[in-house]
Amino acid sequence: MKKLLFATTNQSKINRFKEGLLKKGVELLSLGDLNLNIEVEESGTSAINNALIKARAYQTIVDIPIMAMDDNLFLEGVPDKEQPGTNVRRIGGKRLTDEEMIKHYISLVNNYGVNGKITARWVYGIAIINKTREYTHTWSKSDFYLVSNPTEKRDIGYPLNSISINKKLNKYFTDMTEEDKISPQEDESDIIDFIADCLNI
Repeated sequence: MKKLLFATTNQSKINRFKEGLLKKGVELLSLGDLNLNIEVEESGTSAINNALIKARAYQTIVDIPIMAMDDNLFLEGVPDKEQPGTNVRRIGGKRLTDEEMIKHYISLVNNYGVNGKITARWVYGIAIINKTREYTHTWSKSDFYLVSNPTEKRDIGYPLNSISINKKLNKYFTDMTEEDKISPQEDESDIIDFIADCLNI
């Protein structure tokens, strides 16, 4: 069983890939598993840039392969100066709590949305360092709606799921079933394959 450190303290991100990687013979470890957490300034201009910054920072203190991930968020009709981009959680220099994030993005929907919603898109970046080699991958999912009416359900670590609606299914992300998540629009098996391949090179 190969070991891979995911440079995150977000358990929801760990859970997102853990089971799929186990089937590939990869044990995904969190920073908490190794009692690690260093301050990393994510100053990159894209998801890939920030993922590389995090992976390189942890590469200096561990001797197993490292994976880091970052998310960028883009909102239709929102001025550039208010686009979250690489700063999805850090607004005005402050790191928001889950509930503060929900309130902030609801205010953007109220200010710039139409009929209580805004079309949004996530862009993801993963960086993997295996020994001295670096690998990166970026991808995006289908557009979805951010809405001003939150559901009461919460996905810890993914607060915006409470105000995000899948366009095709017309469901809040928090209400999506496992079957919904393996639809072509949501399937991430190619990402699991990419991660596993990087460890087998």
